[in-house]
Amino acid sequence: MTKRSLLLIGLLLCLTLGAGAQSPRFKLGKWTEIQTAILQELNRSYVDSLPVDRIERRGVDAMLADLDPYTVYIPEEENEDLQMLIHKTYGGIGAVIYKPDLQGNVIINEPYADSPAQKYGLVCGDEIMAIDGESVIGLTSQQCSEKMRGDPGTQVVFHVKKLRSGEEVDITVTRERIKLSDIEYAGMLDGGVGYISQTGFSDGVAAEFREKVTQLKKQGMKTLVLDLRGNGGGLMNEAVDIVSVLVPKGSMVVSAKGKEARSSYTLKTTQEPVDTKIPVIVLVDSGSASASEIVAGALQDMDRATIMGERTFGKGLVQSIRPLPYGGELKVTTAKYYTPSGRCVQAIDYAQRRADGSVAAIPDSLTREFKTAHGRTVRDGGGITPDVKLDFREYSRLTYSLVTYGIIEQYALEYVRKHERIPAVKDFHFTDADYVDFIAFAKDKEFDYRSSAKTYFDRAKEELRLDGLDEEMKPQLEALEAKLNMEKEEFLRLMKDEIVPFIEQEIAVRYYFQTAGVEIRIRYDDTLRQALSSERIQQY
Repeated sequence: MTKRSLLLIGLLLCLTLGAGAQSPRFKLGKWTEIQTAILQELNRSYVDSLPVDRIERRGVDAMLADLDPYTVYIPEEENEDLQMLIHKTYGGIGAVIYKPDLQGNVIINEPYADSPAQKYGLVCGDEIMAIDGESVIGLTSQQCSEKMRGDPGTQVVFHVKKLRSGEEVDITVTRERIKLSDIEYAGMLDGGVGYISQTGFSDGVAAEFREKVTQLKKQGMKTLVLDLRGNGGGLMNEAVDIVSVLVPKGSMVVSAKGKEARSSYTLKTTQEPVDTKIPVIVLVDSGSASASEIVAGALQDMDRATIMGERTFGKGLVQSIRPLPYGGELKVTTAKYYTPSGRCVQAIDYAQRRADGSVAAIPDSLTREFKTAHGRTVRDGGGITPDVKLDFREYSRLTYSLVTYGIIEQYALEYVRKHERIPAVKDFHFTDADYVDFIAFAKDKEFDYRSSAKTYFDRAKEELRLDGLDEEMKPQLEALEAKLNMEKEEFLRLMKDEIVPFIEQEIAVRYYFQTAGVEIRIRYDDTLRQALSSERIQQY
């Protein structure tokens, strides 16, 4: 072999080794080895005891955080939360509880309809003083909740102070499998309109949706409204099966494209429809995400429904569950999904998001055109753009504060203590005298009642102070602040019309369960009324 040949072989060998050194597999091995070496050296040399579990978990979370928000590590101890997300079931008594502080009792805030809590006579306002003989004083709400849960068929003993009589009694409750339905309401509205409000896509929701549509047809439904506002999604197969209720069997609903062969597939409907002709409205907003967007996008592309509301969230990513050592799991993004026309719902630029996480406005120059079944033009770029844009009511900062600080919820409990019963939902209205009572209750509670304008003013005033301009502008600032300052009681009176619907909802569910709250919400739903008055309620 010539010297030149040897040099050539040596050069090729170096190039091959160099290429291998830069391969993803090499890099992965390199960083795994470095991480292990660092942990071993810290374990040997670090001056204090090493919190291995904590720093390892933070390291894993930080690594995944650099990808997308939906790829997460789930350790074995959190698997129950994942199963709750997928199946919406747990073993327990079926009630929402409220514990004001560590020294307080557990208050039954809201028993579910037909739950063990209801069957055994627990009502809103009842106070649980002990669980299986252990006082709840000193326990957190989470600790009490864990004690109340358990395998279906097992029993739990509560020492209860009854709301009406004040009597203390022991109540033994047999736990059941509690299933939280994603169909929060299904009923008939005026004019032959069937209305279904759906909050998620957990296991079994499509079968329930099919059943509800069948029932509404028997009640004379002429138009179907599927309300997916605020629906953050869930299981893709449930989304496909929901679409199957309204389109011919064998219709293509969604396709996924990923790196692995198993992550790329097309899903079609496999069941016979209930109705392929009835006009359908799908209501969406910026909180409608993932599986909600699959349903809305598929029905839009097939020209099977009129999509109304505002642009949806823009999450076109598919997650799969992969097993990990020691009982953990990795929920990992494995593909992007596409509607029947070929649109990807995922935002073009993931970083360009609004404060709520939804996709921001994208210029048409950055999007592509696609065609629906009947030739209408639709675009990609992130989310589903509705066929009919509707106005959404914006609420004041005061109302948000009353809800987030739990003031309205606390008042509802107080109202239940004073009123043994209320009229039927359709006849129940919060009176002017009731609202005076609410103001008296709320004005003594601690919550941030500043208006949005006042919060911006406070921020601007602080910036002026940092810039050394506050003294120079003091007269103007004081004059403006005097205009913006409003007493709590005055502000509550001013926003009465906005606040009352929230109070009515909270009170109604305490007497007639969750469906009553939705009925109250429908009463004040201006966006729904816009949708039903639209001239575009038709099939394309």
